[in-house]
Amino acid sequence: MFQEFGVHDWSARLPSTSFAFIMAALIYLHMRRFRRGGHLDAALITVACAGIIGFARGASTDMQMAAPFSIGLLGWYAWYETDSKFWLFDIYFFTGVATLAKGPVAPFLAIVIVCAFAALRREWSIVRRSFWWPGVLLYFAIVLPWFIAVQRANPTFFYEFFVEQNVARFATNRYQHTQPFWYYIVVVLLAIMPWTVIALRALIDGIQTSVAEWRLRHATNAKKKPGRPGDAFPEFLVLWALIPIFFFSFSQSKLPGYILPSIPPITILTGDYLFRRRTPGLSKWVLGGHAVLGGLMTTFALLLPWFVLHGPHLPPSRPLLIASLSGIGAALLIVIVVNGFGVARLRLATTGILVVLVLFLYGGGPFFGIPAIESSKRVIQLLDRAYSARPLADRLLNYAPSTETVAVFRVRRDMEYGLAFYRNHEVVNYEESGVPDEQHLLVTRVTGRNGVDLHTPGALEEYLEGRHYEMLFGWPEQGLEVYLVGSR
Repeated sequence: MFQEFGVHDWSARLPSTSFAFIMAALIYLHMRRFRRGGHLDAALITVACAGIIGFARGASTDMQMAAPFSIGLLGWYAWYETDSKFWLFDIYFFTGVATLAKGPVAPFLAIVIVCAFAALRREWSIVRRSFWWPGVLLYFAIVLPWFIAVQRANPTFFYEFFVEQNVARFATNRYQHTQPFWYYIVVVLLAIMPWTVIALRALIDGIQTSVAEWRLRHATNAKKKPGRPGDAFPEFLVLWALIPIFFFSFSQSKLPGYILPSIPPITILTGDYLFRRRTPGLSKWVLGGHAVLGGLMTTFALLLPWFVLHGPHLPPSRPLLIASLSGIGAALLIVIVVNGFGVARLRLATTGILVVLVLFLYGGGPFFGIPAIESSKRVIQLLDRAYSARPLADRLLNYAPSTETVAVFRVRRDMEYGLAFYRNHEVVNYEESGVPDEQHLLVTRVTGRNGVDLHTPGALEEYLEGRHYEMLFGWPEQGLEVYLVGSR
């Protein structure tokens, strides 16, 4: 990607964006083919929820794993309904692509979901029939050439990738991403905003339908079992949604992107639920809850620039009043649209509000009597300085060209990787590679996010014993200091 387009932010994010677009398109096509009616709702809800929007813009491999993983599971279910080997290729091909992005967790989760579905349906034969030699050969034809090539170029790859980045990341807190067991419940609720209320109702409806189907199949006085293959769809989606959340909740290292594969089944359930509720309509509690959430989201988004610029202080009465009235207006708009034009227009009202808010946050239109683009630029600059390596990398160019050595000591991994990306040059880590002999710049972390002093007396001096070094400048937004270290 970088060879074709150069090293840019947008080229780093292009794979995530492309995979998200392909996933939404295939959700639409799959639903139109196998669950016609809710296909447009499912696709639009997928692209219009916070988790997908956020990770579609991320320069990480989370979307590159979640999107093909989801496409593969949809293909497997298409095979389950049609018994056509054509669809079985999907699960092997796309799981192979997901494996290249994140490793063996993709096939592991796929196997667990398929086995859980077979156990719930008491159709163990589908596990045996899912094991298909042409598909297995296709899977290994996708993953092995790349893994072997990387291993030959980097002899420590297998150990680092499979042991350190998969087993150790799950079983230990080596990478310091510890979170409570219930962490992913909160992450999912935030990731499916602004559809959280309806999505939860759809998930509950899917669980209730699955339980009813299970009881019907196991009732001793039932005359026959459900014959329509589509009866299994809610069960499959519920298992697909819950298993990754349950599995990663036991992980000792938790990051939001781990349960991204659980978002598509929830959005598909939501789209299907809205389609089925078009005639009876939504209950007043579900519609009211969705409208209130949309209003609160609107108010918070409009006040976000103020909080970023001024901290956790109550805004002046004028912007607070405008934001509050805008939130009330957004909530009323959702209610009026649904009551006047039906549930089918809920997607238009909600996504319309979301589009306006996204445009505002990226600088569209006046707000609070000042150009929003000026406010947004200041917000982006502050966020960049507080969370990104880009402005620091630009500042370092004033002291050393991108080809000269930059080292780090006790900085966050995202800062280390970010400096290497924006400088397009390898960064030396003192704790892993030692101190370079030549003159170089050193970026070291001295305070944490909460202001706690992280500087260990004598630690840096021990590394630089006998070397001349002087501080050039501080970067207080991220608790960093930059030093010029003389040659040995």
